[in-house]
Amino acid sequence: MAKDITAVLNDLVETSKDGEKGFRKAAEDTKDTELKSIFLRRGEDCAKGAADLQQIVARLGGAPETGGSVAGALHRGWVDVRAAVTTRDEVAILEECERGEDVAKATYRKALEEESLPSDVRSVVQRQYDGVIRNHDEIRALRDRYRETKR
Repeated sequence: MAKDITAVLNDLVETSKDGEKGFRKAAEDTKDTELKSIFLRRGEDCAKGAADLQQIVARLGGAPETGGSVAGALHRGWVDVRAAVTTRDEVAILEECERGEDVAKATYRKALEEESLPSDVRSVVQRQYDGVIRNHDEIRALRDRYRETKR
């Protein structure tokens, strides 16, 4: 049972690490100081979430993941951030970030469907999922606002 739980949690660690890398890359690539600050905060949130999950995995006797995955990065579209920002277009950066958050939402939803999660672990995963939802909604609202200003 602990092995199944650690596998679920390690998937979330990878998701969080991929998000951290993606948001930090987006912060590097934007010229907009407001977005840079937001992206850096979101990256820090992802890093903290990964660290929290790594501690739980270790407590359960598992080997915590330490980085994101290449497959996860590709799947989340974070690699596309680099291509999207070649024109330094903030809308494109925000769209890529939103795509990454869409996948993070799905990954967390899937983890929460896991019936074997102990209640203390489930509450951590739920809290992080709620944060992913907030991040997603904030990024989407920013994207919409930047689209309007481009017109």
